[in-house]
Amino acid sequence: MKYTLKQLQVFNAIAGNESVSRAAEELCMTQSAVSMSLAQLENLLDRPLFIRHGNRLTLSHWGRWLRPQARKLIQNAQQIEQGLKDQHLISGSLSLCASQTPAEHLLPRLISNIDSDFPELRIELTIENSEEVIRGLLNHEFELGIIEARNDDSRVMQEAIVDDHLVVFTNPHHPYANAQKVNLARLEQARWILREHGSGTRRIFESAVHGLIEQLDVWKEYESVAVIKELVKNGVYLGCLPLLDVHQEVARGELIILDTPDLNMHRSLSFVWLNELGENPLKECVMTEAKRLIRDAKKNKVNHFYD
Repeated sequence: MKYTLKQLQVFNAIAGNESVSRAAEELCMTQSAVSMSLAQLENLLDRPLFIRHGNRLTLSHWGRWLRPQARKLIQNAQQIEQGLKDQHLISGSLSLCASQTPAEHLLPRLISNIDSDFPELRIELTIENSEEVIRGLLNHEFELGIIEARNDDSRVMQEAIVDDHLVVFTNPHHPYANAQKVNLARLEQARWILREHGSGTRRIFESAVHGLIEQLDVWKEYESVAVIKELVKNGVYLGCLPLLDVHQEVARGELIILDTPDLNMHRSLSFVWLNELGENPLKECVMTEAKRLIRDAKKNKVNHFYD
């Protein structure tokens, strides 16, 4: 074997940081040692692994192919080393990217449980909308994702873990507040504040109204759920968010949920990962713990999010 695990580790660190200097800091090596290791690996493989843009390096075609293979080898080597030191086999770090709803309502409890039961496992959490989660997986920025939308890319595996649904809501002083049902014509006449394009919530909402409403009056778009709720509380707007995001305000009487029988906005929260990465015990551990958490919550009726 011509290359070494250290060279692959250096390559992986540069790929993650897009910088020799930042990779050197991460690995506690000198920049010259990192540069030399990369040059040796590229010479041994006879392939350019990066495209240089000044001080920034992005993966070449060969580099994108190599990175998941390198990460698997590095992970296997770490497990061998940790096993020989009598450490827990479920150890190391897993990069996880989640959209807002699971990040706020599922992951805090999940990470807390994992910290307790698997103290050697570290979850590196990033929060993005569903579209960015998929993009990050395809660019090998994350090993596991949780999204609120359907994935149509055949390179990405998807497994639903819990059902959820969206609701249309407004404040108690809105003209529609006392309506028993709100039909499509009234929804089309309303002024809306919605999540941004690319979010799972927005995609589910647009799928529900597609072919039913010709044009919506979307007044504002925001990434922040809190901003949307505050604006709807204090203006003549309708909003659409997961029930879990508004149930506390509804319970306090600050917002009300409108009955919109023409809209089907059920969805599933799902784990997503790259098919090509194969088995990963850390990923499997996180997925198993999440399913157990949801199953226990349903059994004990801890939170209607898991109903």
